[in-house]
Amino acid sequence: MSSRDSILAAVARNQPEHIPLPEIPAFFSGETDVLEKFTSVAVSIGSKVFRVKDLEEVKQVLLKEYSGARRIVSAFPELADIGEVYIAPATDPHTLANVDLAVLPAQLGVAENGALWVTDVQLPMRVLPFICQYLALVVPQKNIVPLMQQAYDVIGAQEYGFGTFIAGPSKTADIEQSLVLGAHGARTLSVFLLE
Repeated sequence: MSSRDSILAAVARNQPEHIPLPEIPAFFSGETDVLEKFTSVAVSIGSKVFRVKDLEEVKQVLLKEYSGARRIVSAFPELADIGEVYIAPATDPHTLANVDLAVLPAQLGVAENGALWVTDVQLPMRVLPFICQYLALVVPQKNIVPLMQQAYDVIGAQEYGFGTFIAGPSKTADIEQSLVLGAHGARTLSVFLLE
């Protein structure tokens, strides 16, 4: 018997007893209004939050808030009159280097931390929310969950190649111990809670 086989045999003989996995407790939130909680947390981490009825109202807010944006890219065909509709992935991500505003859908939001879940299903190109100067995410109000546990329950069974939680604009606090928003990535995040 080789040394390798001897070691592996010893490891196999000395395994601990199998024990059942612990039960995961049911997490719950005492919040009665998840939209209000989401809004409060998202604003506290630097986002702007707008409750809107439809994409027409999103368009009006965008025109007012981002009137200086030169290049607007959206994944919504309904916003074609204010910017490029960008659904199919580009062959070269460098073509997105000069995007001022990206308007993209989010699958769900989490009230406890103001985070929004986006995957490659929602993104025309995964670099887009990170390379644009300003980011706007649109999420249905009914898709706001109270806690991360509920978010994991939703996304755990899905199939996607890429997914990320985005919470607020980019930020850093390591420069002279002061918080800097928009340090790397999108300078602002506007969240539209769609009825």
